[in-house]
Amino acid sequence: MLWINILLSVVGFLVIISIRVVNQYERGIVLTLGKYTGIRNPGLRFVIPILQRMIRVDIRVRTIDIEKQQVMTRDNVPVNANGVVFFRVMKPEDAVLKVQDYEYAISQYSQTALRDVIGGMNLDTLLTERQQIGEEIRVIVDKETDQWGLDVQVIKLQDIEVPDDLKRIMSRQAAAEREKRANIIKSEGDKEAAKNLAAAATTMATSKGAMQLRTLQTLDGLGPTASNTVIMALPVEVMEFFQQLTLKKSRD
Repeated sequence: MLWINILLSVVGFLVIISIRVVNQYERGIVLTLGKYTGIRNPGLRFVIPILQRMIRVDIRVRTIDIEKQQVMTRDNVPVNANGVVFFRVMKPEDAVLKVQDYEYAISQYSQTALRDVIGGMNLDTLLTERQQIGEEIRVIVDKETDQWGLDVQVIKLQDIEVPDDLKRIMSRQAAAEREKRANIIKSEGDKEAAKNLAAAATTMATSKGAMQLRTLQTLDGLGPTASNTVIMALPVEVMEFFQQLTLKKSRD
């Protein structure tokens, strides 16, 4: 009777330790005596103790950082750049059996691809085309890691740091560019103002009474303040007389 109880206890213990629960976002890679024998889908699963073991693989979208590293651009400017990789495991068996540590492997390969891509670009392109650079790195990494059962979805560049002296030069260049645009806008405004003044002068010269009207507008704009004193050297009528006399002589 004692032996039966011991046997039942051992069997019960083996049944308990053989139970595995695979979550919805996981897949279980089963190795029997060290040999791959299948995948366990989500749910309650059994693994034969001692003979089998199960490796869980997370198939959700995961992120790893591309460590900050110094890279020399094509125009010989040293920059520090880092990024982030978004990927997921598409074939759990390949991710476990074909590469020792797929997270470390994809991290190292992403760093290498980042150096290669940035090293072939000028600084101006690097600062303005981040999305394009990230896509080029993604294509390179995804092509290599596809055989590992991984799908690289997005690679984003996070920080791109340039030397401090170059930052000061770029700041002065930007300030000079803004000043240049401001001068161009001001000169265009002066040009338009000159055209308008010339048109106004022509209108006043050819329109009878325009000069008198302008004079009255000027006087009205001075306001009723007692401190405003206006001295007119010649009456408007006298000025018109001389204008008519000048026109008459030119006709003769």
